[in-house]
Amino acid sequence: MNLYTFSLITTSLFSATAMAQYAPQAGVAGSTAIHSSSPQFKGWANNCHVYRGWIDIAQPSLGLVTSGDSSMAVGPANFSVVSLGDSGVAVLTFPKPIVNGPGFDFAVFENGFPDPMDSKKAFLELAHVEVSSDGINFFRFPSASETQTTTQVAGAGVYMDAQEINNLAGKYMSNYGTPFDLEEMKEIPGLDVNNVTHVRLVDVVGSITGHSSYDASNRIINDPYPTNFHIGGFDLDAVGVLNQSTLSINITSTSVSVSTFPNPVSDVLTVAASQPVRLTLTDISGKLIWHHAAASKATFSMQGYSSGLYFLTFKDDNGYQWVERIVKQ
Repeated sequence: MNLYTFSLITTSLFSATAMAQYAPQAGVAGSTAIHSSSPQFKGWANNCHVYRGWIDIAQPSLGLVTSGDSSMAVGPANFSVVSLGDSGVAVLTFPKPIVNGPGFDFAVFENGFPDPMDSKKAFLELAHVEVSSDGINFFRFPSASETQTTTQVAGAGVYMDAQEINNLAGKYMSNYGTPFDLEEMKEIPGLDVNNVTHVRLVDVVGSITGHSSYDASNRIINDPYPTNFHIGGFDLDAVGVLNQSTLSINITSTSVSVSTFPNPVSDVLTVAASQPVRLTLTDISGKLIWHHAAASKATFSMQGYSSGLYFLTFKDDNGYQWVERIVKQ
């Protein structure tokens, strides 16, 4: 064997192993997909708030998606879905906290469908998955997307390989949950993995040329785009719990009343409160946009910021926190 031949062989081996191979599609040996009827499920989300995303984030004038409603994401997976749209968000809560137990701890269901010609592939719409133990501070599972980014995934006839996707909801086809393990998150300050009260799903905008979403390694995530109709974006069916606490979730409240206007906003956002509150505005990735010390009234210019969904967090003098969504037109 000459040096040139050896070089070709080692280059080929490196290319073959450079891309990670994650668990394959449901029904294929080695898949981690969990069927909705599995006795592993101990409970299901009992409350869901949906913050609609755009029909097409590049054309906000088309408006927001409308298909389904939040009640369709409550209870067991049943093929009934609510569409999030481009960059849409769903926040789910549970009768009892999710805990970091043996194996996977919860699973998310979407309505993808298989490629009739290749059992390893399916039509998939993806979402980031985030968890919180206080309903305010959310932490995102480190995702990986190794789908090619030279050609846009678009239309129902374009299928994706689950082996190129990790820690993104929607990896598996309808009736099979994509599972998540809180063990991966146990070292994160501010998160109690044995008291996860909220799961947040953020639609992946699959565009490879603008308004793109990124995985944990800052790679563009390529999934169907545009899906410019009212059933576009991630379609949430259910979130099932595999490991749950024996304790119920207690929700506290505040006497402070707050209004934000206009919402949706294109220029200046105004916040007015009955008592001084501290304000924090973040985008859907958790990036800090604006912070304001305690005040009963504040304004912030949203000019120059991208269209989409933002989260405004309020904190009163007693330490109680809550969140309101802000839509930037």
